[in-house]
Amino acid sequence: MQGLRQDLRLRQELTLQPQQILRSELIQMPVLELELRVKAELEENPFLEEADVQEDTTEAGEETVGAEDEPDEEDQTGEASPAPEPGGEKREVDWEDFLNDADYWEYRPQFRTQSGITTDLPQPHIPTLADHLHEQLHLNLFSPSEVRIGEQIIGNINRDGYLEIELEEIAEMTGEPLELVTDIHARIMEFDPISIGARDLHEGLLVQIRHRDPPSPIAERMLTEFWDDFINKRFELLAEKLEVDIEDIKEAFQVIARLNPKPGEGYFDEKQNYVIPDLIVTQVGGEFVVYMNDGDIPNFRINPAYRDMYMNRRRSDKQVREFLSRKLESARWFINAIHQRRTTMMRTMRAIIARQIDFFRNGPAHLKPMILADIAYDIEMDISTISRVTSGKYAQTDWGVFELKYFFSERMETDEGEDVSNRVIKARLKELIDAEDKRKPRSDQELTNLLNKEGFQIRRRTVAKYREQMRIPIKRLRREI
Repeated sequence: MQGLRQDLRLRQELTLQPQQILRSELIQMPVLELELRVKAELEENPFLEEADVQEDTTEAGEETVGAEDEPDEEDQTGEASPAPEPGGEKREVDWEDFLNDADYWEYRPQFRTQSGITTDLPQPHIPTLADHLHEQLHLNLFSPSEVRIGEQIIGNINRDGYLEIELEEIAEMTGEPLELVTDIHARIMEFDPISIGARDLHEGLLVQIRHRDPPSPIAERMLTEFWDDFINKRFELLAEKLEVDIEDIKEAFQVIARLNPKPGEGYFDEKQNYVIPDLIVTQVGGEFVVYMNDGDIPNFRINPAYRDMYMNRRRSDKQVREFLSRKLESARWFINAIHQRRTTMMRTMRAIIARQIDFFRNGPAHLKPMILADIAYDIEMDISTISRVTSGKYAQTDWGVFELKYFFSERMETDEGEDVSNRVIKARLKELIDAEDKRKPRSDQELTNLLNKEGFQIRRRTVAKYREQMRIPIKRLRREI
């Protein structure tokens, strides 16, 4: 008979509680997503209800979420302490205190008018690119099968105006012959804007040049017969092949330069046309003040009827008590998570201002190098929390609207030993390229030498990397005649 064997093993596990997951989700949301999430929570949880917007006075004992509020249960890492275990005595005391001390525990968004009513400016209807094309499709007396093909083509046009899939795929999806699909595609490219739905830049420019009035035979031949020479700006070779003067080539290049490389540009969903800042930074009396821009998020609070029902839950059966406890717990987690999101964002923004005070006073040229760890250290939070807070969030400043990530950049050093942001170097590099003689553009080495003379210790390969990041072409492709 074999004896029993016991092994002791230590294992470390990280388990996220539901409230921690909720806080992590909410803190990543920009203001528009948060607005939808709040409305969904109001529909799902009976313990939460939308409050009257015109109720501006705070009741005695009422707790509101404001810019200066701190979470009741926040520790040094920015995480709230976990709720007591279900069924424990301490939880009963917490719920009682929570409800008794805050009869109308509300979330009051900031950035409202003096009357206390959120103003919604009427937005004009701006048709999307798809709307504009569908209207033309149905006005051109296409047959039902042609409309079906056209809708598939339109549905696969990206925001730049180019078709993202092959015509063979559309033929397979619709069950129509490729010849018919090709014909419908050609007809759609003649819609407004001209060349919409082209498969690439070459096809798009060809469609536009063939519909140009007056025509430009030299420009059309350049695009049709000598595309490779054209995109590589081989001016002298093009003049030789086309048997024309260099001035004719220059004029043809100018004609093509006036064509639209992105035919879909200018047609978009109005919701994608602007950024809603999550934070507003304004200067008041020489000091910078931060506001949360959450005026479209509705006021919400604990529903008084369900509050009373919970306080008298002992008269209810077990299932009702469990339901009330579960929903109240969820409501409290949500309120605390919203509260903590605001507090963390405000603290992060104030810390950014403190480190980038020269930027806020004097503009982008005075941006200093800063990393996520700097802000994490300042407000005693984890770097991952700072990363979530700054990703996809925007701040409105006197110098424009910037994503919070904009304020973080690598550290470079000048000849004087001063630390500067690589964003400052990129801005100066772009200025040098914009000011160059387009007939004789500067090489990366020449740009490097100029930056070195200005005190920036930078290498040629770094200049090339920054140029590529800013999507600026190489010297040869910047050349003009």
